[in-house]
Amino acid sequence: MAVSAPDARTDVRTSAEPAAKVWALVRLALAWIFLWAFLDKTFGLGHETPADKAWLDGGSPTAGFLANAPKGPFAGLYKDLAGAAWADWLFMAGLLAIGVALALGIAMWIAAVSGGLMLVLMWTAVLPPANNPFLDDHLIYTLVLVGLALVAAGNTWGLGWWWRGLAVVRKYPFLR
Repeated sequence: MAVSAPDARTDVRTSAEPAAKVWALVRLALAWIFLWAFLDKTFGLGHETPADKAWLDGGSPTAGFLANAPKGPFAGLYKDLAGAAWADWLFMAGLLAIGVALALGIAMWIAAVSGGLMLVLMWTAVLPPANNPFLDDHLIYTLVLVGLALVAAGNTWGLGWWWRGLAVVRKYPFLR
């Protein structure tokens, strides 16, 4: 009797449960990237933001990067935004909201769209990227955010199942 190759539809290595756990780990890892950026910039924890430049101590979360790093066709636009209070608040609120949504597994589509927009804007600030003529981690993370939303990654080790059951989310599916 011949032994046939495993069927991809039933092979345990491609089953939904292990894949869901991997996507949940990716979601939590990406949540930490956004939350760490928020925490470091807010409190000046010394990784990228020294204590004396913390947002809570009057520092600007956008001033350093936007004043010095931008290059390429959008450099002037980003340099003009450096240190603007509204840009600081919008950037920090975005980091926190996206990080919390990913950590909790809620509002995954909103997190994917807003996080993807933030990441693509960051990518445009440094065109062309340093290590590749086009692609860098900002675009990869954007694709990962879309993947997280597509597979409902918030349902595993998160509150996505609860969030999707809320009446307002059922009525307005874009809130998923």
